[in-house]
Amino acid sequence: MSGQSEHIVVIGAGAAGLMAARKLARAGRTVTILEARERCGGRILPLPASEFGYPADAGAEFVPGEAPVTRGLLREAGLSVQEIEGTQWSFDGTRLSREDRHDPDQAELHDVLGALQDDLTVADFLRRHFAGPDYDRLRHSIGRMVEGYDAADPERASTLALREEWMDGGRHTQARIVGGYGALIDFLAGECRGLGVTFRFGCAVSAIEETGGPLAVRCAGGDLHGCDRAVLTVPLPLLRDIALPESARAKAASAGDIGFGSVIKILLRFARPWWRERNEDLADMTFLLSDQSIPVWWTRHPDQHPVLTGWFGGPRTAELATLDRHGLIEAGLDSLGAIFGMSRDDIARDLVATAATNWLHDPFARGAYSWATPRTREAQAILACADGPVLFSGEALYRGASWARWRRRWRAGWRRRK
Repeated sequence: MSGQSEHIVVIGAGAAGLMAARKLARAGRTVTILEARERCGGRILPLPASEFGYPADAGAEFVPGEAPVTRGLLREAGLSVQEIEGTQWSFDGTRLSREDRHDPDQAELHDVLGALQDDLTVADFLRRHFAGPDYDRLRHSIGRMVEGYDAADPERASTLALREEWMDGGRHTQARIVGGYGALIDFLAGECRGLGVTFRFGCAVSAIEETGGPLAVRCAGGDLHGCDRAVLTVPLPLLRDIALPESARAKAASAGDIGFGSVIKILLRFARPWWRERNEDLADMTFLLSDQSIPVWWTRHPDQHPVLTGWFGGPRTAELATLDRHGLIEAGLDSLGAIFGMSRDDIARDLVATAATNWLHDPFARGAYSWATPRTREAQAILACADGPVLFSGEALYRGASWARWRRRWRAGWRRRK
């Protein structure tokens, strides 16, 4: 981009939008951010510390492995992270047990993956190389892993995109930001304001028009913003709702080759950590996996906050699509009851605060995050091409290694648990 007087409109005030705006403003551009919500952060959603006892996150929570961009920003902001420690447990329908790190099929899986030349979907990979009853456990584990932690559809997800992670030993760490992700968003928003970036909230963009001169960005409420260029950082499903110039429309169509997953997240704060009282071996439990309606739970360990967070990702979240916030919390309590052999009422008796979000139902997200299909790399290259007045950015276009690495340890657990 050239010209110091150039006016850029950034659409979306999530992390990607704020970072783009900051970089453009530092380069001397005039920048306006249009955000459909009445807040910054997008899929980063802080919850009140007064309710949960700490700055909880209803959206993004973990710092992914090496995460050089995120960790660099944290250093700039003077924020620190707390590495996650502890043990992972599973419930097989009968009993709780620590994860068994021995996987009898791992060596064969690695051999087949190492020899794979052409990409194919995970489902096709399993049907081709691991058919038959001897591999029932392996197919189930990988399918649930892809759905649960990638929020992906095994019938569409790329095998080559996941190969490096599957063949890794799960040595990369995870961490949380002390103060939550909201503290990082506050830092980025403050930086933008200090650089003169203008924020317009409640502006859901409906169209970008190219008339031979400046662009016209239209909002659903009727506002019109003129600019020289526009940077779209909205989640992929929202691109379908924005009328674009022909050249940008052709690029946006390639987004269909990038997967986008659904996630349900539930937070339950209790008066006391009853799970540790019932079983002292759970004192250092971090993650708890099962086949219940809400299949993944984690604690705040090593923090002592008596909070359990439930997680359900992937296409099977459609099974709970009709549930409202209250219904999701009830599903969470039922799942915990089945795991710990308790009634829903007994568990609910100690509840202090609750939160539940089905990100598919969020009108300005319609899901959680992207995942790769066999055609995703090509689609990313098309969308990231910096030509024309309408540009695309966001987490779905990130092609660095650390995007994938953060889930390695989690995936190792999914492989081992069945």
